[in-house]
Amino acid sequence: MSIDLQTVKKIASLSRISVTEAEAEAMVPELNNILGWVEQLGEVDVTGVEPMTAVIPNRQRLRDDVVTDGNVRDKVLANAPQAEHGFFAVPKVIE
Repeated sequence: MSIDLQTVKKIASLSRISVTEAEAEAMVPELNNILGWVEQLGEVDVTGVEPMTAVIPNRQRLRDDVVTDGNVRDKVLANAPQAEHGFFAVPKVIE
């Protein structure tokens, strides 16, 4: 796949990026070089290689997904300017 000047301008337009004529011309070989590297990666034989997310083995420490109220209502309401019956109290707003 090869990218030409018109394609660079179209990509810039779709991305809403302001690109001058000189910048667009400079991007053509750069983008073609990047696509060349991507094509090279496609040629690598990866049969038998399992996908991975990191180079070191990571195990997530999971906790039970249990819904609780947190048992911190009094601490939360301590930050409220005014609280009534265990809830935030706000002034009545009428337009």
